Amino acid sequence: MFDRFTDPARRAVMRAGILTMNAGRTSLATDLLLLGLAEEHPMPHLPDPAALRPHIDTGRTRELLAAIGIDVEEVRRRTRHGLDDPRLWRLERSRVAFLRVTLSGPMGVLPLQMHARKAIEVALWKPGPVTGERLLWGLLADAANGSAAILREAGADVRELVRVAGIPVRRATSK
Repeated sequence: MFDRFTDPARRAVMRAGILTMNAGRTSLATDLLLLGLAEEHPMPHLPDPAALRPHIDTGRTRELLAAIGIDVEEVRRRTRHGLDDPRLWRLERSRVAFLRVTLSGPMGVLPLQMHARKAIEVALWKPGPVTGERLLWGLLADAANGSAAILREAGADVRELVRVAGIPVRRATSK
């Protein structure tokens, strides 16, 4: 599935997988897909990752280790060097269970939660390359996944993000 992804979009999904595993989660959700996108593919009107983090559960490892003087990011840089190599990651649909999509890499295999899978499916829907804007489209296409709420909480203008991502908006018609 990654063959249609641009390099920044692929890195965003890979980063979301790393964030998921760092948080101790067992499946990739849309909140970390959104954070991965913000970290790897900044775009106009998308909040800075630092503004998004307080609204996303990324685990408490950083805080707990910082309390005893350990910089968890430095430890990760030293021990997980090379994990962001795109050749080591795969995004695949199960041949048996068609709705199951997994992200696999050097740290393990993560199934995508339903809403994250739907975001990827929307990004892949149109022909052509999957860009960061298309991933944003996938995240904002389903109001039930919480991405728009996280963006609003972080101070983003969601209407402007919809415009930047090129998401078609259905206009109300008068009778």
